[in-house]
Amino acid sequence: MKAIYWFRQDLRLHDNPALLQACEMSEQLLPVVFAGQHSTEMTPWGFERKGPHRLAFENQALNGLSKSLEQRSSHLYQITDVAPIQALIDLAKRHGLEMVFCESLPGPEEQQAVRELQAAGLTVIQIEQAGLLEVADLPFIIDKTPLMFTEFRKAIESNEVVPCTPLPAPDHLPKLIELENAQEPALQPHQTTMAADAVSADSRSAFPYLSQDWQGDEPTGLAHLDRYFASDLPQHYKGTRNGMMGTDYSTKFSPWLAVGSLSPRSIYAALVDHENRQGANDDTYWIWFELLWRDHFQVLMRRFGNRLFHRNGLAKQPRPINPNLTDKKAHARLQHWIAGQTGQPFIDAGMRELAATGYLSNRMRQNVASYLIHDLEVDWRAGAAWFEHALIDYAVSSNQGNWAYIAGVGSDPRGGRRFNPAKQARDYDPDASYQQLWATA
Repeated sequence: MKAIYWFRQDLRLHDNPALLQACEMSEQLLPVVFAGQHSTEMTPWGFERKGPHRLAFENQALNGLSKSLEQRSSHLYQITDVAPIQALIDLAKRHGLEMVFCESLPGPEEQQAVRELQAAGLTVIQIEQAGLLEVADLPFIIDKTPLMFTEFRKAIESNEVVPCTPLPAPDHLPKLIELENAQEPALQPHQTTMAADAVSADSRSAFPYLSQDWQGDEPTGLAHLDRYFASDLPQHYKGTRNGMMGTDYSTKFSPWLAVGSLSPRSIYAALVDHENRQGANDDTYWIWFELLWRDHFQVLMRRFGNRLFHRNGLAKQPRPINPNLTDKKAHARLQHWIAGQTGQPFIDAGMRELAATGYLSNRMRQNVASYLIHDLEVDWRAGAAWFEHALIDYAVSSNQGNWAYIAGVGSDPRGGRRFNPAKQARDYDPDASYQQLWATA
C-alpha cells in the first residue's frame, strides 16, 4: 500500500504512534508537512497569524525532522500552496494515494481539515498523541468533561489514569514514493534553511532558541529533557516556576511540545524516572500538575470547539463592552500594548521581551493578558491572536483556554482574573531587575 504521512504538530520520530502505524501498514510512504502555514494569513486585528520567531523555531524543528528522515532513507516534502488541504488532495489523487496517516488534534480548524480530506474520498487514520492521556482512557465522556481543572485533576488521579509508555522511534521507514511528476507545483523537498531573516539573537532571552542548545529540533529537545531531569532543578520547581529571568526557573519544555519535537509522555516518563532516582516531592508533582493542565485545555477544546474563539466564550452572560471605547481607541490601545508602550513599566517590559525573543514567562503572560483585558478593556481575542503570532510555544488549546480563563469566559466561574501590575511587580520583581533588563526593546 502507498500512503501519505502528514506531519502536523508532531515534528518528531520518537513516541509517534501514528507514524509507527503508517510504517507498519505501508509499503511506500510520502512524508509531507504544510510549511509556513498561516504565515501570511492576516488576523482581524491587522497582523499575520504566524510571526518571524514562530517561523524560525518551527523551521529548526523541520530541519531536525528532515535530517532524521534522511538517516532512514526517506525525505520530508513540504506543501507550499496557499490552499494546502486541496493541494494534498490533488497530490493524493494524481498518484493513487488513498490513505493519509496523521495525529488527531483538538482545534476546530485542525478537525475541519481532516473532514475535508475524508469528504474528498481519502481514508484518514488519525491517532491522539498530542496530550498525556488518550480520550478513551478518561473517566468521563468528552461532553461531561469537568470545566474546573481541580475536578478534572481529581477525577484523573482518583481513577489512577496514567500516560502510556512512550514508544521508540522507528528504525527505518517504508520506501519513499517515487513521484511520477518531478515538477509538482505545490510540493517541494524540504530545504534546511533559517526560515526567517527578521530574527536575531538576544542575550537576555529566557529561551535562547537561536543558540545551539535551545533549537527546536527533536535531538535538541531530547537532550534538554535529559539534562533537566539529570539536574536537581525539578526538586525545586514549584518554588522557582514564577521566575522571569534566565533559563532555569522553569522546565522550558513548552516550545518543543508546541511543535511536537518532544512528546508529553516522554516528559512524564522522564519525570517518573527522576522521582525514582532523586525522590518525589511537591515540586516534582507540580510538573505533572502543569502537564495535566495542558491536557485539560485540549479536552475542553475537543468539547467546546469554536465557542472558545467567541468573545463570550463559555460564559452564560455576555461579556460587558465599554460603550465609550471606540474601535479606533481600542486599536490604538492594542498597538501600544504590542509595542510595550502602555506606560506601565512592568507590563511594557514583558511585551518588549515577547517581541524581542518570542518567549515570555508564565507569570508575565498572565500579567500582560490581564492588563489588556481588564485595564485597557480590549477584546481578549486580540491578545490571544497576538500570542499566536508571537510565541514560539503557541498551542491553540492552551492559548485560547488561558486567555478565556483570565477574561472570565473560560473554565473559571469567578468572572476572570485581574492582576494588579504594581503589586505583581513588588512581589515578583522587587528590585526592578526584570524591568531594567527590558527597559529597552
